[in-house]
Amino acid sequence: MIAELEYWKSILTGVIAPKVPVLAYLPQRRQLPDRILPVATAWKGIESVLGDLIEKFDIGTRSCLEFGVEHGYSTAALSCFFDAVTGVDIFVGDMHTRDPRDLFASTSDRLACFKNIRLVRSDYREWTATDQNVYDLIHIDIVHTYVDTFACGIWSVQHAKCVLFHDTESFPAVKRAPYPFRRAWRPSPCARCPWPASWPVLSCCPASSATTRG
Repeated sequence: MIAELEYWKSILTGVIAPKVPVLAYLPQRRQLPDRILPVATAWKGIESVLGDLIEKFDIGTRSCLEFGVEHGYSTAALSCFFDAVTGVDIFVGDMHTRDPRDLFASTSDRLACFKNIRLVRSDYREWTATDQNVYDLIHIDIVHTYVDTFACGIWSVQHAKCVLFHDTESFPAVKRAPYPFRRAWRPSPCARCPWPASWPVLSCCPASSATTRG
């Protein structure tokens, strides 16, 4: 049972609200990137569709922001496709992680050879309070609550053309979080977010979903 009031409010609102278009994304090709780390991960399989996803939805490859790094598997994979990847994490786990150790030092050492990766120890709320940059892609894999995923997601869709949400099938609260702002938010064109207002929620793979613009 999900003990989050906002999640259940969203469920009730969704009964009468317009349906959100969910488009099935079926990758045309799969290819493992060059940087595959020998660490435990729930990201196995997702890394093989990144190239296809970028090509299909015409996503730029200049910059990527990742909320939730842990051991660095997804960070390394993303760094194969983007000129610069910033990984933001508290690095001490949360209620849903299996490894409660402080991972900052070990993950930093593991990724030190990848010069286009920058790791920052920060809570997503601290980071989003000051970051005004726009990214080509943002990956969200934070604590799997509705409220946190919604808060991080609503900021992310205003700062990236494509936003990936991880663990949408394992955690219903995470899967639900993108729906309300997809219905309600219609961005107006501006220099900071120069993309059209019509963008779908995509079902990308068994473990993740994405929101893209354009």
